[in-house]
Amino acid sequence: MPPLPTLFDLSSRVAVITGGAGLLGTEFSRTLSAAGASIMVADIDINGAQSVADSITRDFSTPNKNPPAAAIQTDVTDKSSAKDMVDETIRQFGRLDILVNSAVLDPKFDPAHGGHVNAFEDFPLDAWNQAIEVNLTGAFLSSQAAVVPMLKQGKGVIINLSSIYGITGPDQRLYQQENRPQQYKPIFYSVTKTGVLGMTHYLATYYAGKNIRVNALSPGGVYNGHDEAFVQAYSARTVLGRMADKSDMNGALLFLASDASNYMTGANLVVDGGWSVW
Repeated sequence: MPPLPTLFDLSSRVAVITGGAGLLGTEFSRTLSAAGASIMVADIDINGAQSVADSITRDFSTPNKNPPAAAIQTDVTDKSSAKDMVDETIRQFGRLDILVNSAVLDPKFDPAHGGHVNAFEDFPLDAWNQAIEVNLTGAFLSSQAAVVPMLKQGKGVIINLSSIYGITGPDQRLYQQENRPQQYKPIFYSVTKTGVLGMTHYLATYYAGKNIRVNALSPGGVYNGHDEAFVQAYSARTVLGRMADKSDMNGALLFLASDASNYMTGANLVVDGGWSVW
């Protein structure tokens, strides 16, 4: 058996993180960089992506000739943009070993995003279609582009971000507050995150025998400045009694990206503080 630290070593590997400027995308980019990988930070927000890449270049070094990180503006809903993302990764780093599909439309309930008052009966079709495009089509197009160099290399890893709401229904009671209109976690989030799990199963079996592993990571709720009432209500529903910190997914992400999970494909790793076991 190889020494345990080497199982998590990503030296000489290259990772693309879609949604890399987001709350978790930033964490994922820095985590894989700390393990030795070169990172392509891909995001529709190029300024945010470049900021993440600059911080990685400042804080980490790679044990090979590749730069620690680069950034690219990517619209994951556009086939040519997804292909450009992969082509630029190959141009700058020479290979692509890991794809993390982290780009998402997530209806947040923190102070920066406000609430969501659309009931299912009148939920707008344009909002539904936009979410399908980003959350499902985006992962489809990014994976479709990324597997081309992975097949040529004979090896690759894809990690899809799902959610506890991909495996359980939302507890809409969490979004009720006195003296405010009823809020809802919108339907598109559960549906697309369940779809991500289906895509994970499909790709894992489709690439059987090709040495391309495809797994999902399903986080629980991550604290991002939520008000105290929401934090208390959410925390009461978890076994560990708290919301996740943004860093709580990093160990699971590194495990799935590295050789430590070499005998896993088609799996869903749930990191939810016990939410789903009550």
